[in-house]
Amino acid sequence: MAVYTEVSDDELRDFMAAYDLGNLLSCKGIAEGVENSNFLIVTDYSPFILTLYEKRVNEGDLPYFLGLMEHIADQGFTCPTPVRTREGEALRRLAGRPAAIVTFLTGMWPSRINTDHCAALGKALAEFHGAGADFPMTRPNNLSIGGWSALFDKIDRKAAGEVQPGLAEDIATELVFLQDSWPDDLPRGTIHGDLFPDNVFFENNTLTGFIDFYFACTDWLAYDIAVCLNAWCFEPSGSFVPARGRALLQAYQSVRKLTDAELAALPILARGAALRFLLTRLYDWINHLPGALVRKKDPLEYRRKLAFHQKVRTVADYGVQ
Repeated sequence: MAVYTEVSDDELRDFMAAYDLGNLLSCKGIAEGVENSNFLIVTDYSPFILTLYEKRVNEGDLPYFLGLMEHIADQGFTCPTPVRTREGEALRRLAGRPAAIVTFLTGMWPSRINTDHCAALGKALAEFHGAGADFPMTRPNNLSIGGWSALFDKIDRKAAGEVQPGLAEDIATELVFLQDSWPDDLPRGTIHGDLFPDNVFFENNTLTGFIDFYFACTDWLAYDIAVCLNAWCFEPSGSFVPARGRALLQAYQSVRKLTDAELAALPILARGAALRFLLTRLYDWINHLPGALVRKKDPLEYRRKLAFHQKVRTVADYGVQ
């Protein structure tokens, strides 16, 4: 979440008039994240999240994202759900951007991750995969192996070298390796694609739901696990915590058993997930918009994580017996 597009009071009031949500009491921009403009709006009925979808989001994908949230909520999985106008519209326009209001999910994301968080995440991730199994819409993962070279081509090599000497060369080498090694026949389905801690809410160590489905797509289910290993199972120092990896994977498998092929592919998928976030963070770091209410994220965090995965040989290194 972030704020790139400002909304005037008059624009917001006119927009809200189409909903049966009570009187608007307040609106505050949310700084976390990097993709869209997000606001916490409070009415005398309830708090809600208002999202304006920025240029990096394909407007044609929005029915998929909103439809997925409604579908998994209907399956009993807790997540924000789109709020429709009196005319039944979930997607509208505000300040020149596509926009939607979704319900507010209670809870907070964990600032200090422990093994209980990872176990709860693993179980919920498998349940999410189950809830999305019969979702009828599909969307390609444009930020998987097929899209990384194109994204790398948009990154200024000199600027990358200023972030870290030799970084562009390291990325180029890793791209070649992953293109040669990427799996081509794993269980496939709907994935979240961006399950960082700030997209998973807890109340007193009880997981209350997932948010921010705007990278959701159709891909290897195990790739979602690889994203989570990167996002949840490292210390700030960059060291991997096997107990967290073990908790995540065991809890996931208590709901959905991973195939032997998925377990064997996990080190490669984890390398790919690390490279994906290294590339997107590097691009955003170099092309940061001055004045945007957004927190820049360090791309080198994912260079360090990639270095760990490059040394992994089997899934045992992630804590699996």
